Amino acid sequence: MRVITWLEPQPLRDERPRVFPSPFDDLAPHALAQRCAELVKHDLRTGLIAPGFPTSVLTRAEGGKMFGVLVVESPEGRVGFLRAVSGQVERAWRLEGYAPPVFDAELRIASEIPAEVMVKGLTARVDAARLEPTLLAARADLAALDARHTERRLALKAQHTLRKQERKAARAATTDPTALHALDQLSRKDDHERRTAEATVREERATALALLFPLERRLAALERLRRVVSQETMRRIWDSYQLTNFAGDTTTVRALFPGGDPPSGAADCAAPKLLNAARVQGLRPLALAEFWWGAPPPGGGRVEGMFFPACREKCGPVLPFFLGGLSVAPRQTWKPREVAEDELSVVHEDARFLVLHKPTGLLSVPARDETVTDSLEARVQRRFPGAMAVHRLDLDTSGLLLVALDEEMYRLLQAQFLSREVHKRYIAVLEGNVAKDEGEIELPLRVDLDQRPRQLVDFEHGKAAHTRFQVLAREGGRTRVAFFPLTGRTHQLRVHAAHQLGLGTPIVGDRLYGTPAARLLLHAEVLRFRHPVTAAPLELRAPAPF
Repeated sequence: MRVITWLEPQPLRDERPRVFPSPFDDLAPHALAQRCAELVKHDLRTGLIAPGFPTSVLTRAEGGKMFGVLVVESPEGRVGFLRAVSGQVERAWRLEGYAPPVFDAELRIASEIPAEVMVKGLTARVDAARLEPTLLAARADLAALDARHTERRLALKAQHTLRKQERKAARAATTDPTALHALDQLSRKDDHERRTAEATVREERATALALLFPLERRLAALERLRRVVSQETMRRIWDSYQLTNFAGDTTTVRALFPGGDPPSGAADCAAPKLLNAARVQGLRPLALAEFWWGAPPPGGGRVEGMFFPACREKCGPVLPFFLGGLSVAPRQTWKPREVAEDELSVVHEDARFLVLHKPTGLLSVPARDETVTDSLEARVQRRFPGAMAVHRLDLDTSGLLLVALDEEMYRLLQAQFLSREVHKRYIAVLEGNVAKDEGEIELPLRVDLDQRPRQLVDFEHGKAAHTRFQVLAREGGRTRVAFFPLTGRTHQLRVHAAHQLGLGTPIVGDRLYGTPAARLLLHAEVLRFRHPVTAAPLELRAPAPF
């Protein structure tokens, strides 16, 4: 089925990209791709993804979906676009009007259906084995035995400690060899009693384990069998993905990933579907755009309507193959703006430290990317070679930043940050209305490994992040907020503002967690700390420029 939407009016020649932009660009998609994406967003706002699939399915707790558009040109030179959605929608792989999946459907069904029956059967056996009364009783008996052993050890240790103290006092009170020998014998008796008790513990535990081990081995064997069957099933499913690129080369998904085990969902994203559909229909790709639609995922980091580059984990090995035979531009990455020297100002100067007003767009410290050499720290080091930034502000954040001029002062100031003695107040303008007037947010954060430098909320692996907030004003659908970070995690305030479990609305101009604008409206306004030498309290202020 030929699934394409022709553009009217047709774009002019100079509106069409000469070379296919890299799908991994950090910058906004090509203007023509954005135009097509807006047409798809308009359709989604009607309440339907496709006939029979309402957009309400994208508002559930698990979050929405990534959608994609691919601008294409027919052999006759006519321009249109294809649309696709990542993965499945309501367990459906095919949606009317959308690019189909990459895999061979018949080959996948032949492997998936019987394997699913087998895996479900093994899962039922594993679940039954986990609840086996004999296994549960044996585990409970071992736990109770370990508790009794711990209690016995503690009681015996207390007795021996008391006796040892008594013997020590007795030795101090006598020089009689016979009496000292008797005390030594009592020490040996305690040692023997401890060894005998430990031998009894080992014997009793060995008896309990002899009953438990066969039951645990049976459960482990069932779990291992289910895992092996699941892995073999996935390998057969991956083999149903026979890929062909625009140069006519063919491969499988497994061949593109080291070890042959792709991550779940590889080649099921919108971009591979779109490129495959274009090749099958004889269309030349011009530009690609992918955007999120629906509720954010549990970890946050996605805003409805926002564009995203192709993911590196799943699409990193797949898209370069699919693009074989096309002219593809080098990846474009986001670069900091050029900041004039007079935009960086000194708010407070001490013999051994400075408080500076960092403008938005200037890095606090040198970047890992060696091509980006400018930073606040680098500029200060031109005058003070030993200068070191004591803390950091995001590239997009403006405001007060403390710089030590020697290593000893750095350690003294850093200690105040580590002990949370430093008071910081940020001003931010948020995109929407915040209901509460004040409160606290505690959402643990970790880096999004697939979309660095974005951060995710992760209650299992994230590091503690704690923020107090106070609403200052509400006007024109936006909210002015004062933030008081009690921890200093990367992008803490930005994620706590945007995440649905935080304030649920991103900071204005947030290119990572909201909608890009001329600047991020986040500013470090107040910095209060203790002078490391005189102990005098210092409070520096720099009013927000917005």
